[in-house]
Amino acid sequence: MSDKKGSTATKDRSEVREPSLYKVLLHNDDYTSMEFVVAILERIFRKSTAEAGKVMLNVHKDGVGIAGVYTREICETKVVIVHDLARRSAFPLRCTMEKI
Repeated sequence: MSDKKGSTATKDRSEVREPSLYKVLLHNDDYTSMEFVVAILERIFRKSTAEAGKVMLNVHKDGVGIAGVYTREICETKVVIVHDLARRSAFPLRCTMEKI
């Protein structure tokens, strides 16, 4: 016979949810060069030159462009990296994240 005082209860089913996704947004300004934005997209977001050019044109024409979609932690890291590289290059490039 088992003693129920020392036993632990466990759930039969555990609910597993996919992590929330966020998009990294690059915002247009009058000072950051198009070449720098393309370089950021290629280097940090692993975009091909063609993809980076399309996103850069979206930033230029629409005021904002989606650099990528990631989990929250990855998004936060990429935003910090972009801001650091922009500051080192004396550009005011703004990068934000938004929940999907």
